Amino acid sequence: MQRDGRPDQEAAMLTIAQITDLHITTDKDPLNQKRNAARLRAVLQSIHALQPRPVAIIASGDLVDRGEAEEYAELRAILRDVEIPIHMGLGNHDKRAPFLTAYPATPVDGAGFVQYAVDIGELRLIMLDTLDETSGDGAFCADRADWLARTLDQAPDRPTIIALHHPPIASGIQWMDPSPSDPWVRRLAEVLEGRKQVLTAVCGHTHRAFHGVLAGQLISASPATSIQLTLNLTPVDMRVPDGREILVDEPAGYTLLMWDRGRLTTHTCVAGPFEPAVMYEHPFLKDSGPSMRA
Repeated sequence: MQRDGRPDQEAAMLTIAQITDLHITTDKDPLNQKRNAARLRAVLQSIHALQPRPVAIIASGDLVDRGEAEEYAELRAILRDVEIPIHMGLGNHDKRAPFLTAYPATPVDGAGFVQYAVDIGELRLIMLDTLDETSGDGAFCADRADWLARTLDQAPDRPTIIALHHPPIASGIQWMDPSPSDPWVRRLAEVLEGRKQVLTAVCGHTHRAFHGVLAGQLISASPATSIQLTLNLTPVDMRVPDGREILVDEPAGYTLLMWDRGRLTTHTCVAGPFEPAVMYEHPFLKDSGPSMRA
């Protein structure tokens, strides 16, 4: 709004929602099938109700739980009525071949990785593929890094959001974290260094929101639409189970990216049917009588 409280007539704002770690599955796993589908539907309902409505949705991997064709069919059924364009990337629970069979229009790079760039208003989205189908860990080989470097070189002045599944930074939840010395992390950092057009890199995988910096770039991890990771920052021996809680049934979440007048802001959101607490019934302006303060 303007300083006098009137809405701008030429306000240029767009919003993009990010969802991640959907883990949609089938009746082979009925508990997770019902729960994860319901949580995804709640998130999608919340996103559609946002004002203004987002112009795009980024789905940053672990779309399904086992990478099976039947799971992608379940996902397609849930997403059938979504009214917002969705740009999909892959996580460690996905499989490229079944995904591309289900979504054959998804672009791939010259090496067959699910990597592509798309313009969203003034912004450019670059989707990266960090899937290693032999491991749950992140991967970013020389081919993928070369593709990213070339793609960034094509539009050095266009504000850019990068999306990937695996965070290239540590959350402090040790059993999930990469090492800063992992080759894929160092390779990604080398490409990102000095890229002034990059606004942020958004990711998932940790089932919890957190933020950090890599090569001078903001890294923003989103909460999951499925269950969340328990926030336990104490040391853990990966070889010795110690009975700790590792996942918790916290509310489904997502991230909202707001681009407004050349500035990017991120909001971590919780999905759910919440009752209004305060309504806008009095002017906010100081010279207009009573006002409401948060």
